[in-house]
Amino acid sequence: MSFGNNSSQESGSMMSEINVTPLVDVMLVLLVVFIITAPLLAPQSLKINLPKTDSVQQNDKPQKVSLVVDAQGNIEMDHMHVSDEGLAEMLRQHAVDPQFQLQIEADSAVPYGRVAALMALAQKAGVSKLSFMTLAK
Repeated sequence: MSFGNNSSQESGSMMSEINVTPLVDVMLVLLVVFIITAPLLAPQSLKINLPKTDSVQQNDKPQKVSLVVDAQGNIEMDHMHVSDEGLAEMLRQHAVDPQFQLQIEADSAVPYGRVAALMALAQKAGVSKLSFMTLAK
């Protein structure tokens, strides 16, 4: 690339050289962007090979008890209406069984606070297995 007047060039003729500096700058910026974003696009999971075993039949079926909460917040355990205090006592009796599982079926209109209070009550009673029942779409 020449700067200034050369006697071999005619005055008024166009430069035939391309300035590649802006092209290099843009390419370096794109390279940096791809270097930064490429790790974010990769899946963040661990690839492991799980051992294969024969299926085992469980002899002990978990004792499942359903707790139904209607839209008004009333609770029913095993088709019997109970109060919070009665529920706590029933859960203490059932919680001694390690296979005991409490299934909560709450109406969609029930405030979350009511369900959270029942979960805390079950935890204080010693329930370690808790599940929520929902309908599939």
